[in-house]
Amino acid sequence: MAQFTDDVGAFMSRNPLGGGSGPLGGLSWAVKDLFDVKGEVTGYGNPDWARTHRPAAGSAQVVLALLDSGGRLVGKTKTVELAFGMTGENVWYGTPRNPRAPDRFPGGSSCGSVAAVAAGLVDFALGSDTGGSVRIPASYCGLFGIRPSHGAISLAGACALAPSFDTPGWFARDAALLEQVGAVLLPGGGGPAAGPLIKVTEAWDNAEPAVAAALAPALKGLEEAFGPALTLAPVPDGLGSLRDAYRALQSEEAWATLGDWVTATQPALGPGVKERFAAARDVAPEQASRGRTVRRQVQAWLRPLLMGGAVLVYPTSPCPAPLLTASAAEQERVRLATQCVTSIAGLAGLPEVTLPAARVDGLPVGLSLVGEAGSDRALLSLAKRAAGVLGLG
Repeated sequence: MAQFTDDVGAFMSRNPLGGGSGPLGGLSWAVKDLFDVKGEVTGYGNPDWARTHRPAAGSAQVVLALLDSGGRLVGKTKTVELAFGMTGENVWYGTPRNPRAPDRFPGGSSCGSVAAVAAGLVDFALGSDTGGSVRIPASYCGLFGIRPSHGAISLAGACALAPSFDTPGWFARDAALLEQVGAVLLPGGGGPAAGPLIKVTEAWDNAEPAVAAALAPALKGLEEAFGPALTLAPVPDGLGSLRDAYRALQSEEAWATLGDWVTATQPALGPGVKERFAAARDVAPEQASRGRTVRRQVQAWLRPLLMGGAVLVYPTSPCPAPLLTASAAEQERVRLATQCVTSIAGLAGLPEVTLPAARVDGLPVGLSLVGEAGSDRALLSLAKRAAGVLGLG
């Protein structure tokens, strides 16, 4: 694919691939530049990565599945370098514009994919989610997005960051198409996702008051349709303990995965990314060990709770998208608060769908539905019903 950058600063292509008959026939899509496309260099958001890697010998399995379905791949999208960031900033290739809030970050390392869909350049786009990089940009840009159950979809042919958290994911402007893509990519079977709803009080308390207030009518609407929400008992040791466990484990895995390349290549890394890799190199073994203990506890606590169809509901992000001019300190504050909620599904390996359920001062904010592991298809079906109830399309 010859490449170009469009007016949202997100989208690169000239020669489409695929298309034709199939369940996704007639639909256009784009793919985050950490998935291999045969014959193309997978740039992974960093010039030194692109320089030190050859064109892909084959396409990622998930890319092949979408091509086989009749979808027309029209380009690759930008990513935060090495997928190690939450705002969507890329100092080397430019930060994609948030089409719903041009003065604010698009969010997540799947920033280009979310921007391409939100701008209407493609029908859907493939991204990846380790610590929120589909869920958070979907919330910031007013889209539907899904992080599947961990391991539900192969990541063969995709660049890794933290393999025990990495998942593919995708964006769409309506819940029906989100489900339609899932029918191609997700395995059949799995448990139900029909309720009851469970309100994660601490996640609502973690959100900025304006966000919680804006999303309250959506929760009320879902309760009227699906029954009153139950209230989840307090998270053991609080959401901060989940965040800290996630950060320790992600750091340990990021260095184990990419540390040899960073050490050997000495790549130029942008602000924030450079510091995160330095911290990953120095993560204490006891921190990671504690993180693994917390992850086991979270899984033992949440997975039985959700068996039979119960669904967690809480704000996807504690705040709308930060301003592009936000200071490093403000970005870190948002990152810490955000990881308090993204770590819930991340540590437990659960599927999470976010719906563009409200706005705060005109800025999109998402509402998340989280089901038991393996309930992905049922959760997408529930999300489509919820979208209908809330008039979201």
